[in-house]
Amino acid sequence: MKFLSPVLVTLLLLATTPAGAQAIKAPRDLVADGEVEAATELVFTEGPAYHRDGSVFFTDIANNRIMRLAPGAADAATFLRPSGRANGLMFDAHGFLLACEGNERGGLGGRRLSKIDVVSGTRTVIVDRYEGKRFNSPNDLCIDERGRIYFTDPYYGPDRDGLELDVEGVYRVNSDGTGLVRVLGEGQVSRPNGIAISRDQKTLYVVDNQPIIPVRKLWAFPLDDEGNASGEGKEFYDWGKGRGGDGMCIDSEDNIYGPGGADRAYVNQTTDNPGGVYVFSGEGKFKGVIKVPEDMVTNCCFGDADLKTLYITAGKTLWKVRVKVAGRLVWPR
Repeated sequence: MKFLSPVLVTLLLLATTPAGAQAIKAPRDLVADGEVEAATELVFTEGPAYHRDGSVFFTDIANNRIMRLAPGAADAATFLRPSGRANGLMFDAHGFLLACEGNERGGLGGRRLSKIDVVSGTRTVIVDRYEGKRFNSPNDLCIDERGRIYFTDPYYGPDRDGLELDVEGVYRVNSDGTGLVRVLGEGQVSRPNGIAISRDQKTLYVVDNQPIIPVRKLWAFPLDDEGNASGEGKEFYDWGKGRGGDGMCIDSEDNIYGPGGADRAYVNQTTDNPGGVYVFSGEGKFKGVIKVPEDMVTNCCFGDADLKTLYITAGKTLWKVRVKVAGRLVWPR
């Protein structure tokens, strides 16, 4: 797939409220300039993850593969195929690429959490069942300071006959597959998607994106010292009738970057929320939207040597934009 070079697209920063959209000034304290550019183009991109050699790994769900855009490369190369319908990706503290293998888009999904040695290509299953029942469709993940993995397990496919669990929940597991617990379940989240943890490890941010009911909210759940949800979630944002949020990442000052919205109407969704990356403070203050020039904005991560490039997956393209505050990664430090 060809690198979409040199064509720069103006980055608009908008603000919306659940009651309706209105333009406000951009969060210039966070965004370094007003332009994004395409990094590479595919079919349906998701789950970007930055490697310390300068590569960006991301998923192409429709084609059942994980891609790698090497530093300076004009083409994104297939790193792993089949990927088990991999969705969210993240590198752990040991340099393994963790992958949420899903279960949508015609099956072929692993329905598990796995880790991949990017040198040898060896893939190891971390966990694929809860209380003996296969997961629905692991979607996205984050890692705490103790190396434990939190991941969401929704299901967005039309055919639910093959599902074994009756809950679309959030789980935590050790990197060796032990200690699996359900952190959030029925009554707390409806269809969890993006997930991130605060710098002080005391708050778990979860995007609840259930397009049918609909429930399209960003929640903040308090965590106790053991990493368990210890109270009621606080609603940070409600996307209302428009397309809701998707993946998330957090910078070194706890600002939350959450792709979401859409510029064209989808089933059960209006165009009230512009497509882009929604930015919030760690306390839940809405700061604006980094407008991305392609619909179905799905996920993002920080990258480059200074961690001040925000890589964004949207539709069939990997985009990037420079920011002013460095991101926060588990690896590399």
